[in-house]
Amino acid sequence: MRILFIGDIVGKVGRRMLSENLMDLKKEHGANFTIVNGENAAHGKGITERIYKEILGYGADFITLGNHTFAKREIYDVLDRDVRMIRPANYPEGAPGRGYGIVNVNGRRLLIMNLQGRSFMPAIDCPFKKADAILEHVEADEVFVDFHSETTSESLAMGHYLDGRVDAVVGTHTHVQTNDEQVLPDGTKYITDVGMTGFKDGILGIRKEEVIDRFLHQLPVRHNVPEEGTGVLSGVIIDTKTHKIDKIRIEEKRARP
Repeated sequence: MRILFIGDIVGKVGRRMLSENLMDLKKEHGANFTIVNGENAAHGKGITERIYKEILGYGADFITLGNHTFAKREIYDVLDRDVRMIRPANYPEGAPGRGYGIVNVNGRRLLIMNLQGRSFMPAIDCPFKKADAILEHVEADEVFVDFHSETTSESLAMGHYLDGRVDAVVGTHTHVQTNDEQVLPDGTKYITDVGMTGFKDGILGIRKEEVIDRFLHQLPVRHNVPEEGTGVLSGVIIDTKTHKIDKIRIEEKRARP
């Protein structure tokens, strides 16, 4: 199975990059299934029902989320009723939505799991133990994990912890594509962070002046995600049969409206 995963979609520029490139990427890489992390899709924080449908309309098959899952109240009902979008599984019992999904891809059961780290992140349940619980009770032919984590150490720890038990562990959240794509000793495909899809000429998809100002003055600053400008698309293509993981990065050379 060839799985195309696109990293954190940030705002309008990120959605534009997805709409302009996704179908070509699927064809170019022969992807059987496409997963997109959409937790920053609504102006950098959360996702709405309209944007959820928009991303699926561009050709995505499934959407994972992260620590901004519940930023938009309207998405709660969508999480409860729709099987094509999941939030981190280690949120406490009773939170809206599901932490994993099972889809049929060419006759094979693909388990997609979303987990969230705890280092420098909200204090939620243990992602390692939650992964164990899901793997113990759910049967699948292939297993894909989106680990939404702040630190490289926790991400790599999860990769090694699940090595040999899942087909892929890909990191999201930091918005910086790392250079450590690899196949771990027992066969799991891994990368610490896939990177973001959004405004390229800023800091993590945000206007750089606002981020710098916050560091300089240590005062609260409202971060605005640009609605136009130069874009970047980041992702990976994973082949579970040939044990390969390859990075994808598309950068625009000049600003687009």
